[in-house]
Amino acid sequence: MRCRNGSLLTFIALAAFLSLSWYAAFNGDRANGGELYEKQFFDLQQRLYLAEQENQKRSRDLSTVLDEIKRAVEEKRNAFENHTVEEIRWKVLNMSSRLPVQFANIYMFLPHLIGHEDQMRPNVLYGQDRTGVSIVFGIPTVKRDKQSYLMDTLNSIFSELTASEKSDCVVIVFIAEVNHDYVNTLANNIKNNFPKEIESGVLEIVSPPVNYYPDLSNIRETFGDSKERVRWRTKQNLDYSFLMLYAQPKGTYYLQLEDDIVAKPNFFQYLKSFATQQTSEDWIILEFSQLGFIGKMFRAKDLPFLTEFFLMFYKDKPIDWLLDHFLWVKVCNPEKDAKHCDRQKSNLRIRYRPSLFQHIGTHSSLSGKIQNLKDKDFDKKLLYKAHANPPAKVSTSLKIYQQYNLEKAYVGQECFWAFSPVAGDFILFEFTEPSEVKGYLFKSGNIEHPGDKLFNTTVEVLPAKNISKADFPKSEDGYLQLGNFVSGVAEGVISPSLGKIKAIRLKILSESPVWALLSEIFIKMN
Repeated sequence: MRCRNGSLLTFIALAAFLSLSWYAAFNGDRANGGELYEKQFFDLQQRLYLAEQENQKRSRDLSTVLDEIKRAVEEKRNAFENHTVEEIRWKVLNMSSRLPVQFANIYMFLPHLIGHEDQMRPNVLYGQDRTGVSIVFGIPTVKRDKQSYLMDTLNSIFSELTASEKSDCVVIVFIAEVNHDYVNTLANNIKNNFPKEIESGVLEIVSPPVNYYPDLSNIRETFGDSKERVRWRTKQNLDYSFLMLYAQPKGTYYLQLEDDIVAKPNFFQYLKSFATQQTSEDWIILEFSQLGFIGKMFRAKDLPFLTEFFLMFYKDKPIDWLLDHFLWVKVCNPEKDAKHCDRQKSNLRIRYRPSLFQHIGTHSSLSGKIQNLKDKDFDKKLLYKAHANPPAKVSTSLKIYQQYNLEKAYVGQECFWAFSPVAGDFILFEFTEPSEVKGYLFKSGNIEHPGDKLFNTTVEVLPAKNISKADFPKSEDGYLQLGNFVSGVAEGVISPSLGKIKAIRLKILSESPVWALLSEIFIKMN
């Protein structure tokens, strides 16, 4: 509604003029006074008219500005709604399909992405865009200052999957770094180690766009954590969120893993069976490990809601805390006690035992942090395999770690574990009586420590009788070299022509950067 202040002022001035005219006439000075006030009145009226014209012009200008603001706001609102309806369009490198993420509030929680919408596309380095599978495995990985466990993790997963299971899942390795050289080097390394998995489509390797991460240098410190730890856990929340959104349209279930775990044999059938046998639709999480964020399974359709919650508070708390808060918001009554809340959450968070995954990493992705986390529910029997070996005296030059001695390993009570070997170290089995031995099997490393293998190590036997001419290399002390460790395993047969055997020796030829662990010792008798 337009302002009419000019007309109102004119009316007031006219009333004032009449009053002044009446006052002048009453005092006998009508002629002189009337002319004076009449002139002043017309001057005032003229000024008020000009003021009214200026006021109307400014009112029109203001209306124009308001209309422009309304139009701009409407355009922004329509654009936001269109994002919500059409979803975020993330171009996939080397893939024709887009990523259908039904989640546009990412720009609300990560406003630094506004203006970079066209660049918000996952960088898919290798993959066949496999979809329609039962389970999607997400493995985020970052550059570590010391040891990397990623290849051991992938080896553990793929070695335990059957051919049919590999066709019903996809493993996504998310390289959560933006350094182009590092990302490409690691991606090519993974490809070279697992070419068949890349070619078949069971393995995909992706990385985030350059603009994905906000400035994390000024993160507020909370809970007594250092700035570096707060920055690390904040970025980790962003990593999980990105990976979940990318994985969401690919399968029915999503399983969160880490880059430093090992899997139990037949883990896939346990995962799928447990998920499909749930009689209630209320569950949010199926837990296959009690540690942190390892082995947590979600329905893929729930991921957008979870991710939105994570991004809403990604600066505030670690991911496992946020996950628990999400459940609290869903079912807990503030007027009830903690026990009631825990009972309610237990309907949403269902635990599977024994654990299917074990944490193997010692060096955390947080620089300088050592974490010896172990899942106590993981089956200890998987760490070694017992056999009935012939009576023997055992000895070694290696320095034993804690209770993991060779005597217990030989009789199947424990694995053998020792500090890093050097050239000339040995492991010796001297039989109580010379025996007819038909073969041997030695496995190094185990499911928790797959990297602690024997490298550049030979298997030697000492025949009971002197053999002057042999088809095998012979040492100065009479031992014949029959074989060696390949990928941590030594297996072979012993020819009957060698006769009875007095001893078997494992001889280490060079220094090793890792510890030595024997998880299986099997002397096969005739």
